[in-house]
Amino acid sequence: MTVRGDSGGRMRLASKVAIVTGAGAGIGRASALRFAAEGAHVVAADIDDASVQEMVSMSSTQASGSIRACQVDVASAASVEALITTTLEQHGRLDVLFSNAGIQLDGNAIDLPEEDWDRMFAVNVKGAFLCAKYGIPAMIASGGGSFLITASVNSFYAESDIAGYSATKGAVMQLTRAMAIDHGPGGVRVNCICPGWTETAMSKPYLEENPKGREFAAKIAPSGRIGQPEDIASVALFLASDESGFVNGAAWNVDGGWTAGMTKAIALV
Repeated sequence: MTVRGDSGGRMRLASKVAIVTGAGAGIGRASALRFAAEGAHVVAADIDDASVQEMVSMSSTQASGSIRACQVDVASAASVEALITTTLEQHGRLDVLFSNAGIQLDGNAIDLPEEDWDRMFAVNVKGAFLCAKYGIPAMIASGGGSFLITASVNSFYAESDIAGYSATKGAVMQLTRAMAIDHGPGGVRVNCICPGWTETAMSKPYLEENPKGREFAAKIAPSGRIGQPEDIASVALFLASDESGFVNGAAWNVDGGWTAGMTKAIALV
């Protein structure tokens, strides 16, 4: 389905082919829509097929970009390989891959069930690895491109009761750097985005169920507000575009200044 752009005729991803995982909601959904609005042909992939089908059906029908839905389990090599194969069959190339799918299961190292640890690493870390394993060769064959990963501010520092999640996000930040070194010579740039508090389904339990959660999340950032998925999508768009052609191996904090002012956050606890 085609979607409307808003760049005054200047499409920053015109004719590029992009895959976005975890595209059914939140950051992935906002990024898929933004990429398509900027002229990309987007494969919106998610394990929840209904969510991406619904997004495609509700998209605007006037523009040069397009979105199609695809179900994928990023923890499955066969599923990810099929995603890449289908994309190449339908579009003939791959220019951008945004490995955004992720989950968070709370608990410290004592309380966290082993199966929750394994599941987070399967989705958050192995998922990014598999997207790279099968996606980067396709990007090299297409003349290069941009590979993005959603990391987190927890890639840099820890918070209580999310030991496993923090470990996965630290891992994908290092994976970003390693792959940037390995695949930069092949024309593939690899960067990660590190969101702070962002209004998504993942953050909703804390923001909605904790009486002071929303107030705290807004106060810790110097910008004075909680991030929106569109804030992250704007950075993803830049990194996906040729405008970031000399950006490689970097971790981009998109947190309203939260990590710049950690002493403020600590004082509010």
